[in-house]
Amino acid sequence: MKTTSRLVVAMMIAGSVVMTGCAYNSSSADVYTASQAQREETVRLGTVDSVRAVKISTNNGQPSGLGAIGGGALGAVAGSTIGGGTGSILTGIVGGLVGAVAGNAVENGTAVRDGVEITVRLDNGDLRAITQSATGEIFRAGERVRLLSSGGVTRVTH
Repeated sequence: MKTTSRLVVAMMIAGSVVMTGCAYNSSSADVYTASQAQREETVRLGTVDSVRAVKISTNNGQPSGLGAIGGGALGAVAGSTIGGGTGSILTGIVGGLVGAVAGNAVENGTAVRDGVEITVRLDNGDLRAITQSATGEIFRAGERVRLLSSGGVTRVTH
């Protein structure tokens, strides 16, 4: 395979990895899916008991493998340009392995979002903990909030 062809394949793989990272998967209280819009929600009132910063994994801790594949392909192409003959093959293999590890790390890093775990004491005395994406809306202990629930999804809002 010519170096130009390898480069084109590597760029296509890298492009698909980048586009995968752009997919929008939100657990924000501000984002509704189309199926959640215009549905009645149960509203409960309560007081914030505690707030804790958390990380939310948008890939459920399971990388798709595209980062490793894309990184491996780029690393192999880059590595194979070093040296000649057997040396080129060996540097291509090493470059592919290093690229796969790096690509997997990048994919895992981009799949983590800042979140917040909000524990609310409802007016009836029950405690509820809801985890959602951090959107800039600040919640503090002692504040009055609303819990909006529908179809198994609960959001905390002011």
